[in-house]
Amino acid sequence: MDAVFLALSSQTRRKMLDLIQNMPGCSVGDVAKYFDCSRIMVMKHLDTLRAADLLISRKVGRRRELFFNAVPIQMIHDRWTTEYSRFWATKAIDLKHMLESRQQKADP
Repeated sequence: MDAVFLALSSQTRRKMLDLIQNMPGCSVGDVAKYFDCSRIMVMKHLDTLRAADLLISRKVGRRRELFFNAVPIQMIHDRWTTEYSRFWATKAIDLKHMLESRQQKADP
């Protein structure tokens, strides 16, 4: 999970993921066109995304096709929303009981 947060901490890598998501099967060169840095730097960013499993690459001849993998982000979403949902559901139930209790005390 740390690798995913590290990968997503960079605005450049987030933009790369957006590009790859919108252009499935694009190449490193296709992605590099959108950034004002060397191809080597683009490849380092892509390696970070690949290490976090956010990027799937497939070699087709001399070309490397890139695809966005949303599974690691979904796993983080599921973990955090489940924990927070449980917390807030408990708070809502407590509030409901408190309000019902007050209403019963107010009604003779």
